[in-house]
Amino acid sequence: MNELWESIRENVTFLLIFLLLIVAVVLVAYLFEKHMRRKNGATGRILTTWKIAMIGVFSAIATILHFFEIPVPFAPSFYELDFSELPVLIGAFAFGPVAGVLMEFCKILLKIVFMGTTTAFVGDLANFVIGCSLILPASMIYQIKKTKKGAMIGLVTGSLCMIIFATIFNAVYLLPTYSKLFGIPLDSLIAMGTKINPAITNVTTFACFAVAPFNLLKSGLLSIITLLIYKPLHPILKYNEK
Repeated sequence: MNELWESIRENVTFLLIFLLLIVAVVLVAYLFEKHMRRKNGATGRILTTWKIAMIGVFSAIATILHFFEIPVPFAPSFYELDFSELPVLIGAFAFGPVAGVLMEFCKILLKIVFMGTTTAFVGDLANFVIGCSLILPASMIYQIKKTKKGAMIGLVTGSLCMIIFATIFNAVYLLPTYSKLFGIPLDSLIAMGTKINPAITNVTTFACFAVAPFNLLKSGLLSIITLLIYKPLHPILKYNEK
């Protein structure tokens, strides 16, 4: 009975942390966008009817892309590459950081509704906060300087934030939490990495040699594709924006 209550307590604590992180990220995006609108003399609501509609569309596209995952040769099977952040990143550039964060949240919500969770929400939390660590800095910098150079600086900065944050977050919190919630010894998770790369011998090397390269590849591909397709899409995305 004590083990049951301990398991329930750990799961509830994890979900509360998940919710607090969502609120914190949305708040940061909202305060930044509000400041920028005040600075630029913009009036009206941050979320217009058009933006809300686009959040729904882009979230749906992101959810569909989330279904298609590609394994990578240098990381265990529970790290799979997907391009669900691509429409979110494009939407954040077009409609602002608040819209971007909401798209990321809606994507995770829709994924849970249609696919459930196989990681006790650990993977879903990781996908949300690590995705936001790319989307928020990139879209915030682009909001300050809406040029191709600004977009490039934003994407490079966002990619660096994503790589650094994901590496630390996995080592310090996600991997130990995943191990605890599933009752899998942390050594067993590390062994999965060692089988692929003998240099992986502990949590730190796991994060450095599996998590960091994974996020470097993902953020790099997302950034390149975004730079290639955002400009042609921009007139269509903004035509009804007031």
